[in-house]
Amino acid sequence: MAKQTKTNAMRMLDTLGIAYTHIEYEADEFTDAAETAARLNLPHENMFKTLVTVGNDRAHYVFVIPIDEELDLKKCARAVGVKSVQMIHQKELLPLTGYLRGGCTAIGMKKPFVTRIDESAILFDTIWVSAGRIGCQMQLAPDDFCRAANAEYADLTA
Repeated sequence: MAKQTKTNAMRMLDTLGIAYTHIEYEADEFTDAAETAARLNLPHENMFKTLVTVGNDRAHYVFVIPIDEELDLKKCARAVGVKSVQMIHQKELLPLTGYLRGGCTAIGMKKPFVTRIDESAILFDTIWVSAGRIGCQMQLAPDDFCRAANAEYADLTA
């Protein structure tokens, strides 16, 4: 078996003393979160995806929502105190965050961004998020995720 390599997100959790578990699986390219959940037999309800936006103020904002939900851009803008936000172009993701599409997580990005996680996360003891690499998911408590990502809860979905 190949040696497992920790991601930036996992190293950050280790440094903060935050407990997590992770799953690695065979994946060479982007797979959407719903397909990943089905492949790993994980419940959709507590699996979250990370989306990166840019505000009318040109700052970047990170939103973490359940995989079967869609961002409500107006709610997101209100949650971060700007007039509007829009999704960034896919080609901007790696240079901005250090993560590829399908492997993006709010923990351990190249630099810190204002981050909000959908308030529905508090309904669960643990949530699943990308561990920072395609083919790797991690499970941790929502409050621990917030601490590691310096995130706050907000109503974000349509």
